[in-house]
Formats: sequence, structure tokens, C-alpha cells
Amino acid sequence: MIDQITAVIVDDEITNIKGLQKKIKKLFPSIQIIGTYQKPELAISAIKEQQPQLVFLDIQMPRINGFELLEALELIKFQMIFVTAFSEYAIKAFKQNAMDYILKPIDDSDLKSAVHKALEAIESQNSVEQNTKLLQLISTMVTDNNKLIVPTAKGLSFIPQDEVLHIEGYEGYTKIHLEDSTTLLSSYNLGKFAKMVSSDFFKCHKSHIVSLNKVRHFENEGYLVLENKERVPISRAHKKAFLELFN
Repeated sequence: MIDQITAVIVDDEITNIKGLQKKIKKLFPSIQIIGTYQKPELAISAIKEQQPQLVFLDIQMPRINGFELLEALELIKFQMIFVTAFSEYAIKAFKQNAMDYILKPIDDSDLKSAVHKALEAIESQNSVEQNTKLLQLISTMVTDNNKLIVPTAKGLSFIPQDEVLHIEGYEGYTKIHLEDSTTLLSSYNLGKFAKMVSSDFFKCHKSHIVSLNKVRHFENEGYLVLENKERVPISRAHKKAFLELFN
């Protein structure tokens, strides 16, 4: 049995950090919190240097989210617990890989359950294997399954790319226009989605990416017409590249 383990908390909200610290001190006095970080950039450096055994990690944070933080680490040697406002349905995929999470607001029984699992994982020294599976899962969701991971206010949506008509940058957010006429609003910026989508997508404007499979007309005055009759602007700088796709 481990006498004491080291842990860090990463969350952009200081009230969340203090609340979780208080609960951990009360319920698990053997856990030593060696660092708390509101800025994920600082957390990345600190985790590499401090090598904690356990990380409590928020998913939705500005600039760098929880998944991107994990990808920035060269090697994951710790057990992690996601602390998130996302619904249980949205993160079932992570549960399949023996990852755990607690929902905000944090319930004591949920925290106990998640921490006990983490302690067992640390004792059995299988943290590296489990967390490697998580990173593989994140990657395959984007590539092998050809899906977009779309963080929204309600959770995570996993959208097949062939259902996407148009991706639009909107006041620092991104609108995902789907073929069933629904729209998702994501906190990811347009540049993030530009890296996710396949070669079937074309950035026709600084604020617009379209699915080439959904384009029905090119209008000389500077618009692409999609199969739902939506007209999307194409900038003069991108017209030539677009037309060359069909030469």
C-alpha cells in the first residue's frame, strides 16, 4: 500500500481548484498536492519536471484543452482523472480505456470512487499503458474513424466528416454546419478544425472551410453553392487554387 502519492490539479478556474483541494485534503490525506495550475502551458512544464503520480485535469480550458495538454507531454507516467462539466455520454469512450472522470459540481462519492481506482492503477504500475491507450483513442477518433471531435457547451460530439457541409469561423468560435440542417457551436477556433479535417475539405476563405463533396456550383462573383443551396464566399486569393483542383 502506498503511504503517500503526489498529485497536481490543472483547471483554469481558481474556485474549482480550491474546492477540489479542500475535498482531497479531507477525504485523502495521503495525497500531497504538489502543484495547482490555471495556465495549461505552465502545467505542461511542471508535470514534466515534477513527475506527479496523479493529475486531476480539466478538459475545457482556454488556449490549450486537456487533450492537447496530454499530447504535449512526451511520456505519460501518471494516472489521470478528468474533472469536467461534460456529460457521462460524451466521455464513454474514455471509460472504455479504464480512464475515469468526475463531473462538476464534484460529488464526494464520485471523487472517492475515481481516486480509489487511480490508487489501484498506480499500485499495479499500469498507468503508462492505460494513458497511452487514451492518446491512441483520441488520435483514431480523428483519423481511422474519420470523425471530428467537437467540444460544445453540452459536451463532446463525434461527427463523421462526410456529414459536414461547411465549417465557419464566428467571433472566435466555430460553427459546424451539418447536412441534416443542424449547426454545432464549438469553442475550438477555425484553425483547430483545419488541422482535423481530411483532404476532402477546402479552406475557401479566412473564415470558411467547405466539404468539396458538398459543393454544387462555383459562381464567378465569388461564391461556392453547397448542396443545401447555402452560398459560401470564396476569396480572390483562393479562387485559383480551387479551380486548379478540377484541372
